[in-house]
Amino acid sequence: MLNQRPAPTTYGAYQARSIATRLDHLNDYLTQPGTPSDTVAVLADVFDPEHGALAAFANLAATASRFAQDQATRGLLPPEVWLALGRAANELHDIGLDLEEHLDTLTASAAPGPSAGETARPPAPAPLVVRRHR
Repeated sequence: MLNQRPAPTTYGAYQARSIATRLDHLNDYLTQPGTPSDTVAVLADVFDPEHGALAAFANLAATASRFAQDQATRGLLPPEVWLALGRAANELHDIGLDLEEHLDTLTASAAPGPSAGETARPPAPAPLVVRRHR
């Protein structure tokens, strides 16, 4: 393994590496053939605006930005680092807002289909070009 990184030396570094590894495993899981409803349920959980991984990562970026701001005001980090982290936190927050409007659809799609007595309407293909609105 040529690109092997050294083992983390602090608890925080271990946590960061562990989270990245778990996200890699989740991604691998989602690329396996399985039930679409399970995949949709996982995505709904990941993108949940209050408790999902995206919200947690956006909060982490905001925390990093505040840390970098403090360090930049002390002259220990260049201001560009603080600004880049602030932009990243804002972009992640905006992405979460864009996805939040679709969370109900994801949640409903993850629900079990109609019972045996009900007739299911076959899914209709949707156009893949849609204009965003804010």
